[in-house]
Amino acid sequence: MPTALVTGATGLVGSHIVEQLGNDDWRIRALVRDTSARGEVSWLQAHGVELARGDILDLSSFSDAARGCDVVFHTAAAVTPPANRVHPYDAYRVPNVDGTRNAIAAAARTGARLLHLSSVAVYGPEARYATSAGVGLNEDAALDPLPDHAYYARSKRESEELVMAAHADGQIWATAVRPVVIYGPRDRQFIPRVSRLLRFGIAPAVNGGRAVMSIVHAAHVAEGAILAATSGRAGGRAYNLANDFDVTWREFYRLAGAGLGKRVRMLSVSSSVARTGLAVMKRVMNFFTRGGLNVITSASIDFMARDNPFSSERARRELGWDPQLRPETGVPDAFRWWREQAR
Repeated sequence: MPTALVTGATGLVGSHIVEQLGNDDWRIRALVRDTSARGEVSWLQAHGVELARGDILDLSSFSDAARGCDVVFHTAAAVTPPANRVHPYDAYRVPNVDGTRNAIAAAARTGARLLHLSSVAVYGPEARYATSAGVGLNEDAALDPLPDHAYYARSKRESEELVMAAHADGQIWATAVRPVVIYGPRDRQFIPRVSRLLRFGIAPAVNGGRAVMSIVHAAHVAEGAILAATSGRAGGRAYNLANDFDVTWREFYRLAGAGLGKRVRMLSVSSSVARTGLAVMKRVMNFFTRGGLNVITSASIDFMARDNPFSSERARRELGWDPQLRPETGVPDAFRWWREQAR
């Protein structure tokens, strides 16, 4: 029976990896700061997970937790950390880059394989739209220079580069997966934000909501991560997990409304108007939502206006990645979970 260590096991992807490993009869260990049986830790215990007290920033405890493991699934990362006003990048660099450096060292000490949860953010803001939608941006694309303020993207790129260099140098066996925006039960980022957007039953639909979204279900990211970690050919390679199923914003809002138990009305606006009149759009949306909207930004307008540009063909071809949970089920379930948690 194989054994896995999962960091970030109470997070979105980590928890789905725990569920799928348990279904496949793995022994599962989780690196957690607090082993007392409460909250999210009790969820792990209910799933038969062994708790190893430690921290990704403490190499000794990390290595102890990895001892005897076949694979380390390193999913712990800071996505929206508290701001560090003196050294803003450190809020991302310390947990994401330094934590990954310790994951590499722990895997090297124990002989475990390393699966690194990366992100399509490594491509940069321009490269993702340089390829036609018919082809899709694949893993051979050059990586753009990143703006200094792209803290999350910088931290994920540096982390992935460390992992790939360690594999190339023969220190460890490692692979990485690059998801787009992830959603699903236990999502505390994307689904809560959209739920707040929809709480008054009004949704902004850029260009009529026809764009295909850059989203992927957490269960499918977990599936791809496990396939990569156990593959004979994935060593030293990265895999986009970026388009399990095509779903437009219009359809997503409809399915989200079903999960939230409310009818959602769409307010259509052209992308050009939305970009040039961002302040006006926010005022209009705040009027309809009685001041309850603070999530529309220029970046979110780009996200809503453009089709998902990424290709997951390598993962399908080399790993046999074959997602089965369709958005007609997955999207309402995710919003239903959030509605129940928010009560």
